[in-house]
Amino acid sequence: MFDTLHEWFWWDRIWLPVNLTWADLEDRDGRVYAKASHLYVTVPYAFAFLLIRYLFERWIATPLAFSVGIKQKINLKAEDNPILEAYYTTQYRKPSQVNTKSSLSVRQVERWFRRRRSQDRPGVLKKFREASWRFVFYLFAFIGGTTALYDKEWFYDTQEVWMGFPKQSMLESQYWYYILELSFYGSLLFSVAFDVKRKDFQEQIIHHLATLVLLSFSWCVNYIRIGTLVMLVHDASDVLLESAKLFNYAKWEKTCQTLFVLFAIVFMVTRLIIFPFWLIHCTWVYPVHHYPAFFGYYFFNVMLVVLLCLHIFWAYLILCMIRKFMIGSVSMLRSNRLSFILVSTSSMDIKYLLGNAITQLTLF
Repeated sequence: MFDTLHEWFWWDRIWLPVNLTWADLEDRDGRVYAKASHLYVTVPYAFAFLLIRYLFERWIATPLAFSVGIKQKINLKAEDNPILEAYYTTQYRKPSQVNTKSSLSVRQVERWFRRRRSQDRPGVLKKFREASWRFVFYLFAFIGGTTALYDKEWFYDTQEVWMGFPKQSMLESQYWYYILELSFYGSLLFSVAFDVKRKDFQEQIIHHLATLVLLSFSWCVNYIRIGTLVMLVHDASDVLLESAKLFNYAKWEKTCQTLFVLFAIVFMVTRLIIFPFWLIHCTWVYPVHHYPAFFGYYFFNVMLVVLLCLHIFWAYLILCMIRKFMIGSVSMLRSNRLSFILVSTSSMDIKYLLGNAITQLTLF
């Protein structure tokens, strides 16, 4: 049965265009193609990333945080109480919703829950270390991707993505770009249990899984050219977001404001303009000029649309933050007459809103 399922899953007609077989993607005539077996190496590399991350956060990110005034906050530990702990972990996190047989007074129960929630709340130091790690990776990934693609014809003309397909030899730079990106996103999934849980946690999981499926599929069927372009577009805005978070945690407000504005602009341009109107257009329109549509063609484009939907969701959050800021600024202008008061209050409003925006917003 396993052999039957394996043969059905790797059936040529599912993943490859008509008249093409997996034999067409075997190394020959000086061409080197990606192999599905190559993906196994991403698992040990993902664990290697976790080890590197641990060392980086301990020996680089933590001293850096201390140098900018970020310290580990020590929260008061809630007293051991099996009854309240059971309610906290299995049912409710707020004392107003708890009906217990505890001998404690209402105020004592509220204090216990307040301290218990404080224990689970991640400190600024933990957030700073995580943002530092992601910033470093995205920065090097973006620089490496740009270096690998800037002299390629398909970087400037997306029609070149499909020229000669599938007989497109894989370059060494493409190999390492793919393997490292796949390994990194794999490490993010492995570390999700002890990372800071954010409001868009579910969307992040969907994003990571969709990205891994897309990259793995494009690797196996030699959609590597378009895959590298998708990765580069995503890394561009992530660098600015993580750097803005770092300066927000360090309370460098002006730098944080500038980076957040740049991030919003780059995000809108890369993920709501370039991604749908260049890259999805490239995968939706041009392939059918070379071969009839097939299941893999629809599968790949559906996964890209899933990513686009997530981009629209995050863009909506960004626009809501901007809207709150604009409404707040207008109300400030209407309620204050003296110009120097207007300037100071508007500045405070900017700092407050942008600080909340960068703290709450997490994108991949």
